[in-house]
Amino acid sequence: MPRRTVIKWFVAVAASLKLGDAQVFGAEPGPGEPVITANGYGKDPLLNHTHNPGDLWPLTLSPTQRAAAIALADVILPADNLGPAASQLRCVDFVDEWVSAPYPAQLRDRGIVLPGLDWLDAESGRRFANVFAGLTLSQQQAICDDICFQARAADELQAAARFFSRFRSLAAAAYYATPEGWDAIGYVGNQPSLTYDGPPEAVLAHLGVEQTVA
Repeated sequence: MPRRTVIKWFVAVAASLKLGDAQVFGAEPGPGEPVITANGYGKDPLLNHTHNPGDLWPLTLSPTQRAAAIALADVILPADNLGPAASQLRCVDFVDEWVSAPYPAQLRDRGIVLPGLDWLDAESGRRFANVFAGLTLSQQQAICDDICFQARAADELQAAARFFSRFRSLAAAAYYATPEGWDAIGYVGNQPSLTYDGPPEAVLAHLGVEQTVA
């Protein structure tokens, strides 16, 4: 998918991160999946302490699910002239932490993402006799094309399409929280300025206002 399409999703990431859909797949852990029992950060987290993955709660993705997630993230956010692939920025580390966290929204997403990744491998096996991470890019894209837009997905693929939408939002959130992701969209952050030049004339004209502060 074109990265410029993904960039359009970025503006909706903040809102989409609030959209958990526990009804897509069952929220109960499947056979062999760890049950989250950690209490989380609590009311007074140690913000000056660096936590390593797994310090606060057990990570959830199995090696097979992680491989599928890395491959899917790279289909959604491939390397191009604007930036590196999602795998190079370890976006799946964020996804794994997210679905492992013991909070309501994250637990809902855990019930979407984990079964969705399992479905991805099962569908890959059905179509191409291999796991998703072992497919060619064109084969991976063929599956993604069927689930990347829920409005066009077949009835039997609606749950998979909702999984794809949720995973895409999480992967984009991870990607565009990195310096490399900022560069991809031209975000420079807060920059000090010795002068105040005011808003550009085009912005003032669009708003129909006049600059009055010298």
